[in-house]
Parts: sequence; C-alpha cells; structure tokens
Amino acid sequence: MAEDNKKAKGKETQKKGPGVNFSNAYPAEVQEIVGRTGTRGGIIQVRAKILDGPDKSKILRRNVKGAVAIKDIIMLRESEIEARSLRVSKRGKR
Repeated sequence: MAEDNKKAKGKETQKKGPGVNFSNAYPAEVQEIVGRTGTRGGIIQVRAKILDGPDKSKILRRNVKGAVAIKDIIMLRESEIEARSLRVSKRGKR
C-alpha cells in the first residue's frame, strides 16, 4: 500500500499544469542610435548587431521603447523584420 501511494505521488509531480511559454529571444548589441520617432519622441531607432541565433552577425534597424545606449544588449523576439528608416525633414520643405 505504501509503495502504491509513492508511485501515485510521483505521477502527480510529472503532471504539467498551465504554465507560461516564452518564445525564443535573440541578444543584439546596440551599435548606433539613429534618432527618435513616435508622436512624442518616446521611441528610439537603433542599429543593432545580432549576437546569437540563425541571423548571427546581421545588423538590423529596430525601434526600441525606453532608455537605450550604445553597447547595450537588447533581446529581440524575432530577428528578421527591420524597422523603416526615419525620414529626415528639413524645416519649411516637405
């Protein structure tokens, strides 16, 4: 009887409950800060070099929310899509 209870308890611990599944993220190092974008300038556009993953050593242009500096490591959930380049506007001209 005691052995049966131990076996039953062992099976319960192997049972997986609802958990959080995170997608893979790839580290990238910020090489250059291109500029600010967004309606209030809250987004910073950077050029980052991917350090690991299928696109290793590829340099992408990405939009980052929050404070970021050169040589910071950011984690990218995907490494294929690149942000649009910022349009430089001259005062008085369109």
